[in-house]
Amino acid sequence: MNYEERMQNVSVLGAAGKMGSGILLLTALEMADLSLKPETRGKKFVINAIDVSDEVLRGLMKYLRTQVIKAAEKKIVALRSFYKDHPALIENSDIIDQYVSDVISLVMPSTHLQASLESLLIFEAIKEDPELKIEIFSYLNENNPHQPWFFTNTSSIPIGELDKKAKLGGRIIGFHFYNPPAVQKLVEVIPAKNTLKEVHEFALTYAKNLRKVIVPSNDVAGFIGNGHFMRDILHATREVEKLQKEFGFVEAVYAINRISQEALIRPMGIFQLIDYVGVDVCSYIMSVMQSYQKEEDLHCPLLDQMLALNIKGGQFSDGSQKDGILKYEKGKVIGVFDPEKKDYRMVAEFHEKVDERLEPMPAVQPWKSIVNNPGKEEILKAYFNEIKHMKSLGTALTKACALKSREIGIYLVTSKVAFNENDVNTVLLTGFFHAYGPINDYLK
Repeated sequence: MNYEERMQNVSVLGAAGKMGSGILLLTALEMADLSLKPETRGKKFVINAIDVSDEVLRGLMKYLRTQVIKAAEKKIVALRSFYKDHPALIENSDIIDQYVSDVISLVMPSTHLQASLESLLIFEAIKEDPELKIEIFSYLNENNPHQPWFFTNTSSIPIGELDKKAKLGGRIIGFHFYNPPAVQKLVEVIPAKNTLKEVHEFALTYAKNLRKVIVPSNDVAGFIGNGHFMRDILHATREVEKLQKEFGFVEAVYAINRISQEALIRPMGIFQLIDYVGVDVCSYIMSVMQSYQKEEDLHCPLLDQMLALNIKGGQFSDGSQKDGILKYEKGKVIGVFDPEKKDYRMVAEFHEKVDERLEPMPAVQPWKSIVNNPGKEEILKAYFNEIKHMKSLGTALTKACALKSREIGIYLVTSKVAFNENDVNTVLLTGFFHAYGPINDYLK
């Protein structure tokens, strides 16, 4: 069975979620483009969008239509070639309308798992729960007569465990999109020890067709991205524990969030990133990693404390940020949650006092100005050289965070999670949008 044949009947589980919707969009576009090629024209392509309710699926179809229009507008030249034998399609608007219709016609929304029993390829983007995934995989494997291939978007669960417990016979691979899949260029591809060669080769072809940056990871819980992120969280929260004795909890969280964003030149501070992913999600990922890496303490009391107070973060359906450890207004941080008062304290009330205690700090351009700057290497060398020689609380915290990030990156290579240092740097540069990779010599 070749690539096009495998793509003729596909299912996406959890299709209306923030990850599943992007996977569905990208796959539907790829399938539509395949269906419009002369050699496959006339063949039937179907993608089943499976989720828990008709309501979320209606929202999904609205999202899909909007995004397909945007995609069509960006590739109008290619679409003119696809539709060159359609004399009625003259104006760009006519071609775009036709393409949208062709893509949408492939999508079959359903609230029933049985809809995927004829699929040859199944993308899974459901809750990060090993037992639930195994239950669903087992059901589909036992009832689908086509021995489907499973692409799981898990960001932490070892693929070999899912393969073994669901008895998939190597027909599974980790295919970890980054959020949001339609925008993020990075994909971590994680074959298990027994993943079939043809499944792996198909995954690489599919990723290349989506124009993704592919980074391979060994099948170790957390893989590269969360392997770094979760340990970065643990360092940040331990720094808060030390600082709060002198500053107080709220001020310590603000200080570390500021250092991890502004001083480390990242798009978000560490606590903002926790909120973006979800406090509960981060806590759960750590628990999964801990169950496979018992020699290391991957437990975070601060996250436990927040969850006990129902502080979860996450995002609304429109993608806007929910309040979590931090409070937001129009996407900007305006407060920090105080566990003692069980309410938020506004940053405006205390930031000047905390900022003063962090100084002096060297001047640095914001992340947006540096991330795509062709001369950023020299800028970063000069900046971190100042950090290295300047003595203040802020520079000490910056050095500690940067060196810990480097240590984590090197650990991921030496413990054989990542194949090499470049792969670690690529994940943080591409998947997390950092301005520089963690494994560098800036502070040596």
